[in-house]
Amino acid sequence: MKLLTAATLLLASTVAFARPAPLVSIPTHDDFFDNIAAYCGKAFEGKVTVDNATGPSSFAGKKLVMHVRKCTDSELQIPFHVGDDASRTWIITKTGSGLSLKHDHRHQDGTDDVSTMYGGHTVDAGFANVQSFPADQYSKELFVSQSIPQSIGNTWQMYIYPEKFTYRLIRQGREFRVDFDLTKPITPPPAPWGYKD
Repeated sequence: MKLLTAATLLLASTVAFARPAPLVSIPTHDDFFDNIAAYCGKAFEGKVTVDNATGPSSFAGKKLVMHVRKCTDSELQIPFHVGDDASRTWIITKTGSGLSLKHDHRHQDGTDDVSTMYGGHTVDAGFANVQSFPADQYSKELFVSQSIPQSIGNTWQMYIYPEKFTYRLIRQGREFRVDFDLTKPITPPPAPWGYKD
């Protein structure tokens, strides 16, 4: 009888722990995520509206396209094409303690760039239309190792409104912003480098 009881308890505990933990979230994070996911499969052209960097810009004169390419319940993949350069993909992930933004940078052969997967994590509720992602520790260490310590103060922001999506980078003395027109979908570009159609 004791053996049967022990076996029953063991089986019950196994069943109880077999279910994955729920991925919890709050309404503003969910709404922001869903507002972007509503455009899944669509691509939009944008333009640089703020760039206070000195010297020539690698974005000047190039077609800028964001493509809300792949959407799951917990992750959005948004390639950002700069002319023929398909090296950049923004990845927004629900983490259970907020939202993460990562920049996946690849070479044309699909291999990882040395500067990849940098980004940040929300530290507050944000808003359904706006979220901020201050640089995380991995990113800070990457920037220091690459001799760009000024980037450890980076905060990335994304805005999503019915007519406009904005990607913005700010830090002390630096601002970069691209606005995309959501009222005029365009033909989606090919898969970004390292991904498959």
